[in-house]
Amino acid sequence: MQVVSISSLKGGVGKTSVTTGLASAALTAGIPTLVVDLDPHADATTALGVQAGDQLDIGRMLKNPRKAKLPENVVTSGWVEHARRNGEPSALDVAIGSAYTGIYDRPDLGRRDLRRLSSVLAPAEQYELVLVDCPPSLNGLTRMAWGASDRVVLVAEPGLFSVAGTERTMRAIQLFRQEFAPKLAPGGIVANRVRPTSSEHSFRLAEMESMFGDLLLAPHIPEQANWQQIQGAAHAVHHWPGDSAKNTAKLFDTLLENMLAAHNGTRERRQR
Repeated sequence: MQVVSISSLKGGVGKTSVTTGLASAALTAGIPTLVVDLDPHADATTALGVQAGDQLDIGRMLKNPRKAKLPENVVTSGWVEHARRNGEPSALDVAIGSAYTGIYDRPDLGRRDLRRLSSVLAPAEQYELVLVDCPPSLNGLTRMAWGASDRVVLVAEPGLFSVAGTERTMRAIQLFRQEFAPKLAPGGIVANRVRPTSSEHSFRLAEMESMFGDLLLAPHIPEQANWQQIQGAAHAVHHWPGDSAKNTAKLFDTLLENMLAAHNGTRERRQR
C-alpha cells in the first residue's frame, strides 16, 4: 500500500482536482484505491459522488482511531457504478470528509495526535493506493497526513506566489522528516492549471524546472474550462464525454504512472 498526501500550502491551485484526477486514473487502471478527504471543506467527497449513510466521517474516525473500524466506515464512490457498467475493474472507496476535521487543524498538535491518521489507516491493506486530500495549510491535519504517508505530492500553479509557496512547502517537508517522519519523501510536484499560451506560465515552468529538477512531474495539467462542470456532476474525468476530457484523462493516466514509478524507484534504492 502506498499512502500519498496531495498538498499545497496555497489555496486555489486545484489540489482537489488533482486528487480526483489521480483517483479517476487509478479507477480506470483497476488499482484498488482509497481517497481520504482530510480537507474540512470536503470537496473531494462531493466530487467523488459519495452518498453518505451511517458511516463515520474521517473526523470522527480520527477522534477515536483505535475503534475507528475503517473498513466499515468507508463509502464506495459513485463513480464505481459507471465503471462497472463499462466493464472496468473497479475499487474506489472514500473516507468521507466533514467540517468536524477542523478541530484538528491547529498548529499545536502533539506527537501522539499526529499519529491518529496512521492508526486509522492501519487496517487498509486491501488498497494498493491511498490518496489523502489535505487542506491548504501546514496545521495539524496536513502534518497528520504527512505522518501517515510515504510521499507528499505538491500541487502548484505556474505563478509567482504558488512557486514560492511550493518552495516553502519543500522546506517544511524536510523539517517534518527530521522531526517526525524520517521515511517520508517528496513524491513530486504537479504543475496544474497551465495555460500553454501564457508567457508568464512558460517562464514560471522553466523556473520550476530549474528549482526542482526531476521533482517536477510530467505531464503538466492544462487549465480545463469544464472542470467545474465535471466535478459538479460528480463524474470521473475518464467518464466525461468530449475530446477535452479524454485528453485530460490521458494526462492523468501518465501522471499516475510517473508518480507510482517515482515511488517504486525510491523504494528500490532504499532496499539496496
